[in-house]
Amino acid sequence: MVVLAVFTALGGLVALLAGAYGLRRTRRITAAGEVAQALVKAVPPGAERPVLQFETGDGRVVEVVSPVPPSRRHPLAAGDRVRIAYDSDDPRETVVIGHERRGIDRGFVVAGAAVLALGLVLTVLAL
Repeated sequence: MVVLAVFTALGGLVALLAGAYGLRRTRRITAAGEVAQALVKAVPPGAERPVLQFETGDGRVVEVVSPVPPSRRHPLAAGDRVRIAYDSDDPRETVVIGHERRGIDRGFVVAGAAVLALGLVLTVLAL
């Protein structure tokens, strides 16, 4: 029983840290990153997300896979232009402005905290 409780707590901790990392990364890139217009290119065969092509402030052309999948509300069709924020030190780190997915990251934090708390309670009860 103790092993199951510890694994539950560790799973919750991993989810909590993943959500916190996602929120921190999004906040850092949107606050300190550079903003650019990106061209949405077609979805490559076998992939789920389109490619975004943009030019950095120093003139480099960068292509990255979109950090967010297309949706009904935001289809990200080939040929569209979207605003992105990118990390000037590593332009592959991008955030599509208006599609930050903060809700998913917050969900991971909340669910992770709940599962971590459950795991800790089970661990205490098992001892």
